[in-house]
Amino acid sequence: KQHFWWSGMKRDVAMFVSKCLICQQVKIEHQRASGLLQQLDIPVWKWDEISMDFVTGLPRTQRRHDTIWVVVDRLTKSAHFFPIRKDYSVSRLKFSTAFHPQTDGQSERTIQTLEDMLRSCALEWTGNSDDYICLVEFAYSNSWHASIKCAPFEMLYGMKCCAPICWDQIEERVIEGPEMIEVTNAKVDVAKEKLKEARTRQKSYAD
Repeated sequence: KQHFWWSGMKRDVAMFVSKCLICQQVKIEHQRASGLLQQLDIPVWKWDEISMDFVTGLPRTQRRHDTIWVVVDRLTKSAHFFPIRKDYSVSRLKFSTAFHPQTDGQSERTIQTLEDMLRSCALEWTGNSDDYICLVEFAYSNSWHASIKCAPFEMLYGMKCCAPICWDQIEERVIEGPEMIEVTNAKVDVAKEKLKEARTRQKSYAD
């Protein structure tokens, strides 16, 4: 720049280097080329496969909890939020599955939603937040999910959730016995099809 400069010089230099045969033969590419997106298989049944992560750095509650353990079902997108302490050991958490270093970004996306909900509720919570985390979980489970095209609660239990405020307004027919099994299987099949569509869409974005 001490001797030569013009508007857009950096862009022009980059374009020249990218088309220079000698540069391509001699210069070393320090960044590995991105490969194709390798996705995980779709689970066979509810809660067969889970993903998990932790939300840390939260204000300590009256029960000395400062972390939320997030566990998500990969098929129905249902989630559980457990208040814990950051210094809990693995034996204290009682993990029952081996560690598998695979991820589909599901826990990270759920945590983003959880953090947004926590920030929205923080100003309204005037007591022990441990007592309110169950309400956040309830709200999340009844929120529409793009991948399965319905709420996780509906996908998990095969019916829409009736909030207490609606109990005197909604009279849904009770499903029992074989019909319940048939409806549940149909819901699972729908979930798998929706997840296949979402996987195809996400792979087209990544590749």
